[in-house]
Amino acid sequence: MANCETISVEKLAERREQGNVDLVDVRTPMEFRETHAAFARNVPFTSLNPQQVMEARNGNADEPLYVICRGGVRSRKACEKFTDAGYSNVISVEGGTDAWEEAGLPVVRGKKGVSLERQVRIAAGALVFLGAVLGFFVNPYFIGISAFVGAGLVFAGITDTCGMGMLIARMPWNQVSCEEETCEQSTTASNSQE
Repeated sequence: MANCETISVEKLAERREQGNVDLVDVRTPMEFRETHAAFARNVPFTSLNPQQVMEARNGNADEPLYVICRGGVRSRKACEKFTDAGYSNVISVEGGTDAWEEAGLPVVRGKKGVSLERQVRIAAGALVFLGAVLGFFVNPYFIGISAFVGAGLVFAGITDTCGMGMLIARMPWNQVSCEEETCEQSTTASNSQE
C-alpha cells in the first residue's frame, strides 16, 4: 500500500485562507448532507474513480487534492487509491470532518440521518440476536448466523474494511436525491466502477 501525505485541519484551513483548495469528501451522500466542510464536494468512496476526479479538475491535476472523510480512515484509503492510479499530490485530512468540526471551522449542516456506523451496529446486532433466538427455538444450526456475523466483525476489525458497511451504504435510504446541491459530483462518480 502507498504511504499518503497528511495534513491537519488547522493547516488546511490556513491554506484555504491563502487561496483556492480542492477538498473532496469521500463519505456517503447521506453523511455529506448531514455535515461537511463548507468548501468540500462529495465523491463517495464506493464509486471513487481517481482518473475521473482528476480529469474533472480542468487541467489542475498537478495542484494538491485534499481528501476528507469522517475520521480519516476512508480518506487514507482514497488517497492510496489515487496514488496507486499514479496521482501523487493527494493529501489525506487528519481526523476528518469530526476534527474539522471540533476545531470550530466552517461547516454546512443539512438534514440529519442515522450514521452508517450506527446502521452497521444495528444490522449486526439484529443478525446476531436473530441467529441466537432461531438457534435456541428452531434449530441449533441457526447459531451459524451469529458465528458468521461475528467472524465478519473480526475480519472488519483486522482489515479495516467492512463489507456490511459498504453494502448498507448502497441502500436506497442512504442515497441523496441529486436535486439537492450536495451531490453535484456524486452523479458523475456513481457511474464509475469501484
